[in-house]
Amino acid sequence: MGRFLLIPLLTQLVLAGPERIIIDSDPGYFNDDCQAAVMLLRSPEKAAVAGITVVSGNTWAPEGRKHMDQALKAIGRADVRMFVGAQMPLTHTAGMAREESRRWGPFAYMAAFEKPFPAGVEVGTRGGVDFLIETIDRLAGDITILAIGPMTNLAIAFRLRPDLETKIKQIVFMGGNVRVPGNATKHAEVNFWFDPEAAQVIMRSRVPRKIMFGLDICNRAVFTRKQFDEIVAAKTPATELFKDALGNGYPGFLKDAKTTGYIWDPLAAGYLIDPKIVTSQESMYLDVDARFGEYYGAVAPLDRKLAPKATPVQVMLGLDYARFFAFFKSLLTQR
Repeated sequence: MGRFLLIPLLTQLVLAGPERIIIDSDPGYFNDDCQAAVMLLRSPEKAAVAGITVVSGNTWAPEGRKHMDQALKAIGRADVRMFVGAQMPLTHTAGMAREESRRWGPFAYMAAFEKPFPAGVEVGTRGGVDFLIETIDRLAGDITILAIGPMTNLAIAFRLRPDLETKIKQIVFMGGNVRVPGNATKHAEVNFWFDPEAAQVIMRSRVPRKIMFGLDICNRAVFTRKQFDEIVAAKTPATELFKDALGNGYPGFLKDAKTTGYIWDPLAAGYLIDPKIVTSQESMYLDVDARFGEYYGAVAPLDRKLAPKATPVQVMLGLDYARFFAFFKSLLTQR
C-alpha cells in the first residue's frame, strides 16, 4: 500500500521544483538588479534562471550588460546566458525628460537620461526580445518573468506576439507606486517613468498573474549602515563590489555612516525564494498614465473599457523585513 502512495508523493516533489525564471533587468554597478540576480543564482533549489535580458533604465543597456557580467563573474556564474534587448524606451527621450523637469520641477533621479547614449557599442548579434519570445514559446505556461527594470523588452515582445501574454506563468515586477509618492518625479517611480508606454502595455495585458513590488512595499525595506557592515564583513568578491557600490554610490554608507537606503529589486527576487516575506497584498486593476504631462508614468486605476481582457495586479504591501534580510545577507555573503 505504502509503495503506491509514494508515487503521487514523488510526483508532487518533482512538480514543486525550482521556478523557471527570466530576469529582465537594467543593471547598474552591482546595484539592486545585480544583487537580485545573485540571490536567485545562489538559490538553485528555488530558482532555475533560464537567462538574463538587459534593458536601458538605470544605465544604457550596453553599459548595463557590462555591470551584470561583472557581477556574474564575481560569483563564478559567467555561464549564465545574457542578451541585450531594447536600448531606448518606446517613446520617452532625454529631451522630453528635460522638458518635464523644466515644466514640473527637478527630478530626484533621471536614470540613464543623465548621460548621453554610448555610440558605436557592440551589443551582440542576438537580441533580448528574441530570447524572451523563444523562451516563452519553449516553456509556455512554465516561465516566470522577473521584471526589475523598465518593461520595454516585454512590451515589444507582446506587440510582436500578443499570444505570449497568456503563455507566461507570471510576471513578478519591481515598479510603480500606488499610495506613496514617486522616486523619479513626485508622482512616478523610476522604472515606470523611464518607459510609461511599456509599463502600460504590461498592466493592460492578459498575463495570468502580475505581482507588483512597488514603492508601497519597498519603502518598508530601509537598509542601514549596520546591515551594510554585516554584509561587507564577509570580504568576498561579491561583497567587495557591494561595498564599493553602496559605500561610494547610492546611498553612500562610506561617506555618511548615518545615511539609509531602500531595497527594491531584491524584494521581488526574494518573493520567488520565500513568498512569506509578504504579509499583506491587494488585488487591483491598474493602469499607467502615458500622457506627456506632470503625471507621466504614474499608476492610476484601470478603466476596464479600455482593456476589458486585462488581468488584475497583486499589489504587495506588507513586508516581513527581518525574514527577508536574513536570507538576503546569507545569499550575498555566500562563499
